[in-house]
Amino acid sequence: MIGNECPVCGGEMVEGKVTFTVDDGKSLVVIRQTPATVCFQCGEEWISDEVAEGLEAIVDEAREKHRMIEVVAYEIEEAA
Repeated sequence: MIGNECPVCGGEMVEGKVTFTVDDGKSLVVIRQTPATVCFQCGEEWISDEVAEGLEAIVDEAREKHRMIEVVAYEIEEAA
């Protein structure tokens, strides 16, 4: 999506990394270094379907561990 126009503000979209969090009321999962397309102007973030599937797997694994807080880096989990 690099070079595309942001549908929210019209700014330039660039590839970047974001921090993705899930708080389900029982646990908090924080996934750092998540690949995303980000608007350079307004900061709006978009995550690809492929990355979203990876995020779901990471969150499911964290829930299975029954931890209150889990902080991981997407790149580390991706290589595993």
